[in-house]
Amino acid sequence: MSLTDKAITQIRELIASGALPPGSKLPPEQELAAGLGLSRNLAREAVKALAVARVLEVRRGDGTYVTSLQPSLLLEGLGGAVELLQADPGALLDLMEVRRLLEPAATALAVTRISDAGLAEVKRHLDAMREARDDVEQLNAHDAAFHRAIVSVTGNESLITVLEGVSGRTLRARIWRGLVDTRAAGGTLAEHEAIFAALAARDAPLSQAAALLHVSNTEQWLREHLKSTCASPASGESRDRY
Repeated sequence: MSLTDKAITQIRELIASGALPPGSKLPPEQELAAGLGLSRNLAREAVKALAVARVLEVRRGDGTYVTSLQPSLLLEGLGGAVELLQADPGALLDLMEVRRLLEPAATALAVTRISDAGLAEVKRHLDAMREARDDVEQLNAHDAAFHRAIVSVTGNESLITVLEGVSGRTLRARIWRGLVDTRAAGGTLAEHEAIFAALAARDAPLSQAAALLHVSNTEQWLREHLKSTCASPASGESRDRY
């Protein structure tokens, strides 16, 4: 472990122990460094790293503060990491596997908490998907919003943020582009309709099964598509089409 990493760990331990709770202001740099037995340079580098991770917030002219430490804030970098992973077909399949493990369970949980207003919001995006079935950009936008509206009902901020990062709009856009190219969009829309019908029936097991079928079918389509494009001599060019 580098000296900077050790300095980061020391500050994180102060936060985790409650010595520096969310929203609190850190001591001035010189005092912080002395208290931790660090050089000012190491303390400065540790603070910069923790600011990038959204653990700390540096306010010019005011000082450095511990952030709210809310999951949506700390986990928001996940989406950026996922964007980079999507260049690797193997990592792309791993992400779909994670989505398959989490999204059906989240959908079942949503059934127990969804209100009439929440159900109406899900239906609004489903209706928009039907209307935009030949428009990949609109399909993608409302597909993402459809699932986000369902997961948001759970009220579980960590789950919401993780699923948003794992199955964000870029991944969905690539899937939808491929589905439209192969004229398979109709079947996927039917799967969304089945998810909504199960939600409307307030049937948690059926909702979970419908979501699992949807994600599994999408994952299978992706596996077959990646296999065919990777086998092609122009695989690099083909892969960019979905």
